[in-house]
Amino acid sequence: MLPVLKAANSGEVRIGDVVRALAEALALSDEDRAILLPSGRQTLFANRVHWAKTYLAKAGLVENTRRGHFRITPRGSEVLAANPDRIDNRFLSRFEEFRLFTDRSAASFEEAPSLAAESSADQTPDEVMRTAHRRIEAALAQELLDRVRAAPPEFFERLIVNLLLAMGYGGSAAEAGRALGGSGDDGVDGVIDQDALGLDRFYIQAKRYAAGNTVGSGAIRDFFGSLGRHKAAKGLFVTTSAFTASARETADYLSKRIVLIDGEHLTRLMIRYNIGCRIEETLHVKRLDEDFFE
Repeated sequence: MLPVLKAANSGEVRIGDVVRALAEALALSDEDRAILLPSGRQTLFANRVHWAKTYLAKAGLVENTRRGHFRITPRGSEVLAANPDRIDNRFLSRFEEFRLFTDRSAASFEEAPSLAAESSADQTPDEVMRTAHRRIEAALAQELLDRVRAAPPEFFERLIVNLLLAMGYGGSAAEAGRALGGSGDDGVDGVIDQDALGLDRFYIQAKRYAAGNTVGSGAIRDFFGSLGRHKAAKGLFVTTSAFTASARETADYLSKRIVLIDGEHLTRLMIRYNIGCRIEETLHVKRLDEDFFE
């Protein structure tokens, strides 16, 4: 991580250039540089450099500027000025943003145990593999959420359209696109017809909020009033942040069915339905075929 941070000290850099420069600085052989991940799509060294940049960004030491580019932050400059011998996860844990990131990674997906406290020595090979998979998906979820929050508002609308289509709602893409075209129409951001005649439909409210800017009960009641004006029986409220406890309680007790999707739930759905992400590699876990030896 320290060499990656130093590489960004001169200003905005391209991640591909950093990979090449660090390979030269570390005197990696051609054979070392050519080692691929099992997927065959990326070299092992490039993958490690990308992960180092990701972790530095989570700690606020670098920031993404545009596609494939990043630069050092004032905090990162302060760290370099202190001349550390090494930067690793333990070093980054002094920053609250990184601790929150690792805590979310450990807590993501309800069935996941406390990953930060687990060691591979206490796990079976199957558990090690699944723990690693959960950690990769947790990191992906946070990366997706960061990108959605940084995108323009109209991108958020298109994302919801694509997600609902992937989940089987909205009919064709054209119909779903038209349904969500009237942003801010009388307190709703869109409508999805669940059948060709529009006999069954639900309305959508979308709030692209930063972390910490939670949605309260007042917004839920306002959305409930909008549903009444549209004579709708159900609605979907999506946000990139979170809902307060009172907001969730309000949604539960109102007479119309209102489903709340917060940022964490949104990214889980995006990963499940391959929205904004794609399958990088498939691992086949094989077992002894007892029938073969019978």
